[in-house]
Amino acid sequence: MGSTIELASADGVVFTLYQAQPNGAAKGAVVVLQEIFGLNAHIRSVVDGFAAQGYLTVAPSTFQRVKPGVEMGYTPEDIAAGVALKALVEALPAPGVLQDVQATIDYAVATSQGKVGVVGYCWGGLLAWRAACQLSGIAVAVPYYGGGMTQPAEIARVPQCPVLAHFATHDQSIPLNTVASFGKAHHEVELHLYDASHGFNCDQRGAYNAPAATLALQRTLAVFDVALRNEQRVRPVFEE
Repeated sequence: MGSTIELASADGVVFTLYQAQPNGAAKGAVVVLQEIFGLNAHIRSVVDGFAAQGYLTVAPSTFQRVKPGVEMGYTPEDIAAGVALKALVEALPAPGVLQDVQATIDYAVATSQGKVGVVGYCWGGLLAWRAACQLSGIAVAVPYYGGGMTQPAEIARVPQCPVLAHFATHDQSIPLNTVASFGKAHHEVELHLYDASHGFNCDQRGAYNAPAATLALQRTLAVFDVALRNEQRVRPVFEE
């Protein structure tokens, strides 16, 4: 079980952070970036799961600047509300919510006394990609089906750390041709495609795909185990 604390960003805005501690000394830290549904039960379970693997794990409320305390399910109404909240956050003046992500990374570094990996899902996947390209203190980033990250403006970004990206072949919101464009532009990114749909990692959604979620998690943990321990690893290029 984790706990909720408050953390201040560089501009003084206070936001909520859900965190879970590992048993024993942390192997490093993981920052989990939410979907458009807030710090809900699924995201808290993801945080708890990485903590059980030995990592101090934290998840910031990335909606805090526009609406605190967001925790939704996955109904059509929830999806519409989440899309609207995301649009409000995306419209904030730069650096917007990225300063909250940076504050979370800094907190994770200081608390774990180790390296930090960032993992994000859907909108959180997009934020994880942006964090890899724009923020400091990240050893590795892992975006899951990052909505928008295969658009030209995002493809133009350059990651400053290793990136492992998970996409789905039946994702109605991320066309495969844009995934191909992203992969061809970023041969340094380890990119995997899964025979699944958008949201395949979430066991509270109809799109949940257990084999894909299990394989993606295995690959994510393998990357974390290497990157957060300062070992070397050869990454394959985009898979045709």
